[in-house]
This record gives sequence, C-alpha cells and structure tokens, in this order.
Amino acid sequence: MHVADALNSRQSIRDFLPAPVPLATIRRVLASASRAPSGGNVQPWQIDVLMGEPLAALKTRMRERSPAEVEAMEYDIYPKDLPAPHRDYRFAIGEAMYARLGIPREDKAARRRWFARNYQCFGAPMALFCSVDRRMGPPQWSDLGMFLQSVMLLLRSEGLDSCPQECWAVYPQTVGEFIALPPERMLFCGMAIGQANREHAVNDLVTERAGVDSFARFHGA
Repeated sequence: MHVADALNSRQSIRDFLPAPVPLATIRRVLASASRAPSGGNVQPWQIDVLMGEPLAALKTRMRERSPAEVEAMEYDIYPKDLPAPHRDYRFAIGEAMYARLGIPREDKAARRRWFARNYQCFGAPMALFCSVDRRMGPPQWSDLGMFLQSVMLLLRSEGLDSCPQECWAVYPQTVGEFIALPPERMLFCGMAIGQANREHAVNDLVTERAGVDSFARFHGA
C-alpha cells in the first residue's frame, strides 16, 4: 500500500469485528514501526499487547467499575482552556459522531454508555498500551507519537484498523497494575486493533481537516 493511501484510509474505528489479529502480524508491525524517528535514537516507547484471555479479563474489570471511579490522571488529555479553533474542531467531531449514532445532546446517559465502549476497545480483539519512562520529556513524547502513527499506518498495510485511545489515561493505576508496569513507567495511551465493522454507521464518519492555508505559512515562495 502506498503511504498516502494508508494515511488517507486510516480512521479511528469505533466498532470492530471479533476476528483475531495474528501474533506474527503485530510483531511484524511493531518491528517495522521501531524505525520511526527518534531523537538521539533514544527509542522511548514501551509496548504491551493484550489479546485473548488477558484482554477479556481487562474488559471484564472495566465493565465492573462504576463510571464515578476515576483515578488521578498523570497528564491532561486536552488543555484545560482549549482555545479556538481547536476547541471548535473537537466539538464538531463529537456532534457529528453522536448524530450518526442517533444520540441527542440531551441524552447524557446514552452518551455515557457509548463512551464506556472505549474501555471495551470497541469490541476489538487486540489492545496495545504504550508507556514511557517518567524521566523522559516532551521530545521523547513526540517520539511516541511518531512511533504510534507508524504502527497505525503499518496496520493499514496489513488490512487492519485501529483506534488510538488516550482515554485510558483516566485509569493509569488500573492498567498499570494489570500489565505490571514498573513504577518508573507512566501509561501514555492505549490503542484498539482489529478489523473495522463496515456495517456500523459510526465507521462511516470521516473527520474534516482544516485547509493547509489555515495552519501553514510558506516563506520565500
């Protein structure tokens, strides 16, 4: 698959088929993704992959939790005062998704139930968790992003789909205990992996992106 095709076809999938992902496939993807750029070749990413019984056990644990049981987050997923136009982008995609699901704004309970599906990995048969040594700084965090983007594009080349999930940062203690993270490592995010259920309306959603001239300046052109 051409890299542009992989990039343009990548979506955050929110309903997966149960077909398992072969271990050999994810090992191949992770090996290739490790060629992602890394300042000073530090390679800060640490990855835990769950499938089968361990993933089922984590999903069960999350189903048993009360929605009110949140944990001390170790970083803010979004800035507390997210400015425009970024705030507007975020609002628009949320409204577009719930419109496809037929869940009106005033039905808060239905929206909470849908959001809880994050912690079931949207039915995906595989979950990836990315953690990082607490001594690493913003440059190494950017390396994590480049590694994870590489994983998602390589999954497309394998005919697979994904959904990056920073929502797992809400439960760093639960996930950390489950995958036995050492104390010096911090959970960064999760990722659901599998085959998209193309019959589900939510997977028809394609996010809009701002035009190039809204975020790029060209000097000397």
